[in-house]
Amino acid sequence: MKTASFTFAIAPMMDWTDRHCRGFHRMLSGRALLYSEMVVADAVIHGNREYLLGFNEAEHPVALQIGGSDPGKLAEAARIGADFGYAEINLNVGCPSDRVQSGRFGACLMAEPDLVAECFAAMQETVDIPVTIKCRIGIDEQEPADALPQFLRTVSAAGCERFTVHARKAWLKGLSPKENRSVPPLDYDLVRAMKSEFPDLRLILNGGLQTLGQGQTELGNLDGLMYGRAAYHNPWILSQVDEMFFGAAPNTKTREDIVRELIKYAQTTQDTDPTVRALSRHIMGLFHGEKGARLWRRNLSEGDRSLSPSRRILAAFAAMQKARDQARENPA
Repeated sequence: MKTASFTFAIAPMMDWTDRHCRGFHRMLSGRALLYSEMVVADAVIHGNREYLLGFNEAEHPVALQIGGSDPGKLAEAARIGADFGYAEINLNVGCPSDRVQSGRFGACLMAEPDLVAECFAAMQETVDIPVTIKCRIGIDEQEPADALPQFLRTVSAAGCERFTVHARKAWLKGLSPKENRSVPPLDYDLVRAMKSEFPDLRLILNGGLQTLGQGQTELGNLDGLMYGRAAYHNPWILSQVDEMFFGAAPNTKTREDIVRELIKYAQTTQDTDPTVRALSRHIMGLFHGEKGARLWRRNLSEGDRSLSPSRRILAAFAAMQKARDQARENPA
């Protein structure tokens, strides 16, 4: 069991962690730190802010992740995010996509720790909420055992106290973003070693974590865990987070309870926000590993698209329940 200073976070994932996904995850855990998708600083400044940044108060605590490398623009974007009510602003220094590289932000900034420090300082000077960094252990030909401590030393000297470290190197040339999530080997030991070298920093471990038990095993002396695709594809693990890491009472909700909450959420949202249709794909993993999970997924993905989101969820659940009842009545 960890203290209140412990951080358990759901990673910012492009095209996945929208407001409806966060709303679903908040139904499962009241304490997990949720993140927005990465939003480029220029988009924050010039784009549709309500569409890009809007969130429901029920999602709190929620952090805004920003991409960029211009200190002035990042500072303005951070101010806008803080005014929207986010609990934290996070600078992306970890994404390896070609589009991100061409814009000179994301993982390629691992090669420019002085610039990252300048960006951080400009952002933190502008807002009263924490500014944090999400990074890799290194990129390309860098030796992580040298690059990561240099990066942490330089950026923390500018005042940054919390880093989420994806424990893989990113190969910006030769590997796709998908391959960069699995091909470079994980080095949890290096991240733990950084905590020993920089005991005053709060270091959050990210990358490759599949179960909560694995997270407990790999945590060691670190200050938190960040889960990405494992939490998205098997979201029910989030129902154990508050008890396991924050000392809360055991969760008494069932998956069926969550379905009822989802239907109510969709009913109250669908008349004013057409993007709630994305909720169906965010909840496909709710019955992961359970009987009827495949039928649940199929009905959500292939069911009657003319139905409202709430009725679509209800129909998927009803089909799964019917199949379960038939299986009990006619056991093989």
